[in-house]
Amino acid sequence: MLKKSERRYALVALLEQNPFATDEQLAERFGVSVATIRLDRSALHIPEARERIRRVASDRQDDLRSLDEQELIGRLIKLELNRYAESDLTIQPVHVFRRTGIVRGHILFAQINSLATALMDADVALTAKAELRFSRPVHLGDNVRARVDVIGEHGDVVRCRAVSQVNSEIAVQGIVWVQKDPTDLGADLMDEGEAR
Repeated sequence: MLKKSERRYALVALLEQNPFATDEQLAERFGVSVATIRLDRSALHIPEARERIRRVASDRQDDLRSLDEQELIGRLIKLELNRYAESDLTIQPVHVFRRTGIVRGHILFAQINSLATALMDADVALTAKAELRFSRPVHLGDNVRARVDVIGEHGDVVRCRAVSQVNSEIAVQGIVWVQKDPTDLGADLMDEGEAR
């Protein structure tokens, strides 16, 4: 059984991933009473499930600018333009090699790439460069959660950290550079490389 401080930390993390979890589900998950969960929520200033659901529904997500939602690979979960974006993708038979059931690498790249482009507060944005490391195979039926965060900007080139996970295990991670004005694709990137 977790200590109170550990349980509360885990509670916050779990509710960030699943804000719709009920007190009963949380009590079962942590092996404590519903009253204990309510005390923890109260101490952490976390509202009950009904209020969390209402807040999630009313939270405004930024609108996509640089591409249409149907061009995004995966389902957009969160978007704050020029800050971060998240999506998830359930791996279907069309995404995998038929013989092995392992996802094709370009599918995982496409999820990250489209998310990085969607993140830009610009009418047009293109990938200038990507350095990704594939850490584990992803299989048919897996749900891939991708997150891209802006970590730097140099002129029209935006540097982003990208991470894809399956069940909290990193599948892909790396850096993607996106250029907001593709007329000079690579020019600012070269300047940034020289500056480093």
